[in-house]
Amino acid sequence: MGFTINRSSGIPFYIQVRDVLREHLQAGIWQPGDRLPSEPELCRMFAVSRPVIRQALNDLAQHGLVARLKGKGTFVAPPKITESLVQKLTGFYQDMVEQGYTPTARVLRQELAPAGRRVAERLNIAPETPVIVIERLRFVQDEPIQLVTTYIPQAACPALLEVDLSRRSLYAFLDEACGIVIARGHRSVEAVAANEYEAQMLCVKKGAPLILLDSVSYLSDGTPIEYYHALHRGDRTRFEVELVRVRASGDLQTVLDEQVTSMALGSGVVYREKIRPSR
Repeated sequence: MGFTINRSSGIPFYIQVRDVLREHLQAGIWQPGDRLPSEPELCRMFAVSRPVIRQALNDLAQHGLVARLKGKGTFVAPPKITESLVQKLTGFYQDMVEQGYTPTARVLRQELAPAGRRVAERLNIAPETPVIVIERLRFVQDEPIQLVTTYIPQAACPALLEVDLSRRSLYAFLDEACGIVIARGHRSVEAVAANEYEAQMLCVKKGAPLILLDSVSYLSDGTPIEYYHALHRGDRTRFEVELVRVRASGDLQTVLDEQVTSMALGSGVVYREKIRPSR
């Protein structure tokens, strides 16, 4: 695998350079944290000008493949954390374990509070109903990835108020200790900018892109049991979505929803883009 480009091609040089560098990254020739050759070195390797190299590297940085540090160079970025949205209803903890990571959490808040209007609507309970509020900053390989706040009616699982969730799955505890098995969920996804608090918690700059996942989970009888909103670092997170079609009355039809929808295993899921109001 060399460092050559086709000079007779109509494809811009910077795109060819970018693609060659990307192939090297994907092949594992450079590992996460490795420093790439300097711009002058890359100019000699490809026999192109410095602006071409800079444009190629900037493009790779925009796609999260490398990180450019002023005065230090260009480094291979760590791979993005992958989470599933549909087809199997799993939590962050299980998603990370399945990828070989050991997720941990710093519990910032774990308390009893009256449900506000928004939480009450999501959980289909009366306002002021006691709910257990759990705010966690979640880490993967000691790096903050997700800031999540969860609301569960106190009556559903009073023991949740005391459990240590720094190194265990919330869903596993609900199942094992309270007999709560989540059957399906409704999830919406949108892009937001980090405010000052979120930026501080997630170690990003204020205004940095975050992915907001808003979710309500249900029991098999349709009772809402959990509401959470989770902020994920946009530079370190990727969501995987599988779209299927379902049969209804013997005919194929597309399942449509106003937002991203996550149903029980085997259900149909389809996206419809929706413009959100300013946050």
